[in-house]
Amino acid sequence: MVDCTLGLAGHASAIAKLLGSNGHLIGFDQDPEALDIAKGKLEQLCGELGSQAPKVTLIGEAFSSITRHLEPASIDGLLADFGVSSMQLDEPSRGFSFMADGPLNMRMDSRTASRTSPTAEQVVNEANERELADLIYEYGEERRSRRIARAIVRGRPVTSTGQLARIVASAAPAMKQAHIHPATRTFQALRIYVNRELDEIRSLMEAAPRLLKPSARLAVISFHSLEDRIVKDSLREGAKLGVWEILTKKPVTAGEEELDRNPRSRSAKLRAAERQSSVLGQQGKGFRVEQSGHR
Repeated sequence: MVDCTLGLAGHASAIAKLLGSNGHLIGFDQDPEALDIAKGKLEQLCGELGSQAPKVTLIGEAFSSITRHLEPASIDGLLADFGVSSMQLDEPSRGFSFMADGPLNMRMDSRTASRTSPTAEQVVNEANERELADLIYEYGEERRSRRIARAIVRGRPVTSTGQLARIVASAAPAMKQAHIHPATRTFQALRIYVNRELDEIRSLMEAAPRLLKPSARLAVISFHSLEDRIVKDSLREGAKLGVWEILTKKPVTAGEEELDRNPRSRSAKLRAAERQSSVLGQQGKGFRVEQSGHR
């Protein structure tokens, strides 16, 4: 079983309890801080499970690297929970949230060199007004992107999440009966752009059919329409080709009890599919195994 978005090992811990001693849990996360915490939690859990503990392998890379670590038709189940984690949102120094002032970072992998992955601060201060407007519109689906981009350029240099949130809120105040902060879509756009999140999702959805065994299952949780659209379109296209049987005709969403317990699940949409036995040709050949794990 593969957890593509390990985070703090919430899903992974539940999976590990069900796998048994013959199972193998493989987790991906590019955030070194999250990976360290997840490792500790899973080591403790496996200690408690004793002889019933599964083998655990943790990989400190983005899930788009999955084809470099797993062979074709080797996975029984795959889970991906897209977007930013609660830990990243709650830590001001990571720069993901406008709820507390912090540096404009937003990189999920804090080890990434700036040449390959600019920080959000570099983007808002170095992109021209048109580039900023297009970015905010495309990745944030923000209709007032031109107005916001103009205000950001005028307010440069922008160095903190609080400063950026104030600039956006001043340029595009919250509309009547709006349920989200006026800066929400702009922050979403920058985060997606900095981490190339949509490209990551496309890579995973393209690789999944080759990696899953026949009758294996894929479950994906999305939090906004851009993510969900990629997943939905990929599954529908695969279903037409006989690759997937879609198990969720409509996405599964949180009920009232879960919303009370976890308000952040409000936007979550779960889609699931089962891998069919159709042949995908030779696409799966040539991948190598590269695993190192712990119990």
